[in-house]
Amino acid sequence: MSRFTIACASHSDAILSRNLALSPCLASIPLHVERNAPSAATAYNRALDATDAEVVIFAHHDVYLPQGWDQLLAARLAELEAIDPNWALYGSYGVGLDAANIGPVWSTSLGQIVGRVPLAPVEVQSYDELLIVLRRSSGLRFDEALEGWHFYGTDIVTQARTRGLKAWAGALPCIHNDGFHENLGPDYAASYQAMRRKWRDQLPLRSPIVKISRSGLHLLRSQIGARRSTSFRAEMALDNGTPVQTLAARCGWSDLSASA
Repeated sequence: MSRFTIACASHSDAILSRNLALSPCLASIPLHVERNAPSAATAYNRALDATDAEVVIFAHHDVYLPQGWDQLLAARLAELEAIDPNWALYGSYGVGLDAANIGPVWSTSLGQIVGRVPLAPVEVQSYDELLIVLRRSSGLRFDEALEGWHFYGTDIVTQARTRGLKAWAGALPCIHNDGFHENLGPDYAASYQAMRRKWRDQLPLRSPIVKISRSGLHLLRSQIGARRSTSFRAEMALDNGTPVQTLAARCGWSDLSASA
């Protein structure tokens, strides 16, 4: 049994082949792809059932893991196990308990590296879903009642915390070669309302995009803000056709093994 498996939900072999499939660590870590699933939760639970590694890395198909990323992950998990032997989740980008953005991650849609660089693992209340590391022995699974492709990074962390487990993020750089996101659509709003209903007793919760509140007004504020900032954000976004190796080199992440 391999210690690590990478799991991905993909609807596009073209996107997958230009990004995640180019990650050098796939020479030693198996990649499991779930195609055309009805929701992220369904895809990822299917991946859990189809694999047996103790550590499952759930990554978007537009993510690239630079050279040495697997060595860095092993080093980061060793650091984490020293302070939390029963850790449940780890991620490249999350929202701390103090609402700070913990990274660092390159985002093509924002044209920059986002998230602060912590010197030690930081406990978080949610993840950007671009990359989530799950420890199988935690017993966690994704909630298939949460339809669609949003907020499952917040949901899985909240599940862990209600069980007395912890979720963490740290300095685990990767490239998120995502396209420009114009607005928060109806599917996003539906997932937001589902999270409000499910976790009413735990609110407020902060996802990387919006605060989930009892009133729900924060969604409206974020939708208005997204519409008003569309032109500004479009100018920030870069072409996601740039080779991911070039993006990694520009970030100084051509080889992460030296940081391990």
